[in-house]
Amino acid sequence: MNQSNWQSSEMQTRLRRAIEGLDEADAVVLAREALEAGLSPLDFFRSVIEPVLTAIGDAFSRLEVFLPDLMRAGVIVKAIQSEVLEPAIRQSGGASTSEGTVVIGTAQGDIHDIGKNMVALMLQVNGFRVADMGTNVSTQAIIDAARRENADIIAMSSLLTTSLPFIKDVLARLDAAGERKRFMVVAGGAPVTTEWSQAAGLDGFAEDAIEAVAMCRGLMAGRKGVAS
Repeated sequence: MNQSNWQSSEMQTRLRRAIEGLDEADAVVLAREALEAGLSPLDFFRSVIEPVLTAIGDAFSRLEVFLPDLMRAGVIVKAIQSEVLEPAIRQSGGASTSEGTVVIGTAQGDIHDIGKNMVALMLQVNGFRVADMGTNVSTQAIIDAARRENADIIAMSSLLTTSLPFIKDVLARLDAAGERKRFMVVAGGAPVTTEWSQAAGLDGFAEDAIEAVAMCRGLMAGRKGVAS
């Protein structure tokens, strides 16, 4: 194991301890130390946050951890995001070179946010402006936010099959308002499949945060190409 991998492993262990102990202060200090040592926000996300959250999510799917564990992880990652990563991104001038604007939220009827948080943060560190609506977001609320933020993309997350109809409702309401072409609508989460997304009429589907960034970049490239 080289020094870089060893350091990443050590930071992952420390972040996992902070999550288990709900120690926001240590998690924030860890992130600041990593950035001061030369890691970019994207490097820190990919080498530390993403592996830890993925491991927790996998453990949740195996029923080895439970909802409180996911909630603790969400609290800690939000603290790192708001206190360390977002200020670093703004300071580096990321906002002035935005790839596009994404309004994101977990669909109505679903309170899970670990996957959504990963996607939101990954989009942010890759140059997108992101408005995070949180969880259990009503259909009208996310549409209103997209209008308010002049969004390019509406991104919805779902971990429960019972929330899937609300994603379809976003599309239906946009159609009814004559705004379907104004916003590109994408989704992700355990029950969302390629087949379901195509049948629903979504503009895109991603299985993880890295794929979500590539998908959003592709959609924006397509839109800019059409506009030019």
